[in-house]
Amino acid sequence: MTVRTILRKAHGRTAAGVPRWAVLVAYAIPLIVLPSSLWRIAGFVFHVPLLEFGPLPPGGHEGLDGGWWYVLLLSVVSEAAAFFAVGLVSEWGEMWPGWVPVLGGRRVPVMAAVIPAGLGALALLIFPYAMTRISLGLAIDDAPLRLVTHGWQTVIFHVMYWPLATWSPLLVLLTVHYHRRRTKKSFG
Repeated sequence: MTVRTILRKAHGRTAAGVPRWAVLVAYAIPLIVLPSSLWRIAGFVFHVPLLEFGPLPPGGHEGLDGGWWYVLLLSVVSEAAAFFAVGLVSEWGEMWPGWVPVLGGRRVPVMAAVIPAGLGALALLIFPYAMTRISLGLAIDDAPLRLVTHGWQTVIFHVMYWPLATWSPLLVLLTVHYHRRRTKKSFG
């Protein structure tokens, strides 16, 4: 089985008129989310020594609130959300799959894809902000950082998490392309 066959089965056929760069960007998005998910699972679920916990704030709890199942759920949901970017270049992003009740076989309204993708891209702007603050040793809310890394742990953390800073701009790029392609607006 070829890589192309595996990818076609995973996401369906590429929609007509989608350039190669857009397909590559769509596939890149789940891949840039994957390292952070693996880091979280390794560190919090399997207790690989990728981090240490700093002092607890008053009334704080040990570990990540919610436990190991929360980390697994967060990672799965993150990957699923990232995979939806593939819908912006696939046939299933233009036509509801037949198995979807009531909507199956109907065209997906352009704005039904553009609005959630645009709002998602806006929400994902937290990652460049958060990573910049963490790189400066600051938490997002000006509290002291509880997750502490040293030496190689810091390098691995940044290698695994900085790619998330590209998720929002890549999603914006795909969303604008999807909207223009579906509404037949030229890029010129």
